[in-house]
Amino acid sequence: MKKFIYIFLSLLIVVGSVVAQEEIKLYKHGPKESNEIKVAESNQRTDFVIDISNPRMYFYPAKKEMNSGTAVLICPGGGYAGVSIINEGLNIAKWFNDLGVNAFVLYYRMPNGHTTVPLTDAQAALKIIHKRAKKWGIDKNKIGIMGFSAGGHLASTVGTHFRTKVERPAFMILGYPVVTMAKELTHMGSRYNLLGKNPTDKLVALYSNELQVTKDTPPTFIVHAIDDKTVPIANSEQLIKALKENNVPAELHTFDEGGHGFGMRKRGIPVDNWSDLLKTWMQNNKLIN
Repeated sequence: MKKFIYIFLSLLIVVGSVVAQEEIKLYKHGPKESNEIKVAESNQRTDFVIDISNPRMYFYPAKKEMNSGTAVLICPGGGYAGVSIINEGLNIAKWFNDLGVNAFVLYYRMPNGHTTVPLTDAQAALKIIHKRAKKWGIDKNKIGIMGFSAGGHLASTVGTHFRTKVERPAFMILGYPVVTMAKELTHMGSRYNLLGKNPTDKLVALYSNELQVTKDTPPTFIVHAIDDKTVPIANSEQLIKALKENNVPAELHTFDEGGHGFGMRKRGIPVDNWSDLLKTWMQNNKLIN
């Protein structure tokens, strides 16, 4: 009971400190492809939303006097079973706002046997941001994507599977991402939820994003803890290798200790400072003032 009260109060503090201007539905008349989830969306925990079938994003605008023109679409993690809305959503949006960055937290649909659904939702979100960029004071050339864990897989899928200029993010930021779908290195829960029990080799390769990197893949920042027992650091190592081989500007920052899902949580260990490295990277890439 005490734990629940603590989480609830934490949620109130976060929501009180960063208020979304609006909820934005991704499809005016609903998505073309249903994920066929029949149960209502719910909170498995106060900070974890499951059974999402109503795709949407929440816009957290930077203050006008601080607005850098940069925007980031944030894909929280959750093993393609749900989304971690506070640790990898609201908290991240607030941090970006403090830097003058416009943030969008994506509530993408769970695949439920429909592999392309999360990617379709993320691409739809990017198109909306591009379409309304002038209204929101956003530079169309500075719209990026960020993801954590399975959300990192979604973000890296967006960054390697784009077909048009609008679908291509200007940059990628990945936190302890699932990258590969190869059985020996992936997070099996994410693989099962996205690809099903017995995916073909072709499908596994298609969604192993280290194999999809090209010279047109956007500049990338990655952070991962070496002691991550949920998503092996080899996911990030394979991705950075592919990025470097294709001459894509990229940085991988590793920490001995941190485990999985650290987000913006402070625990008095070096990984707490990963966001400072990200801030420097964004400054060097002229994404913030």
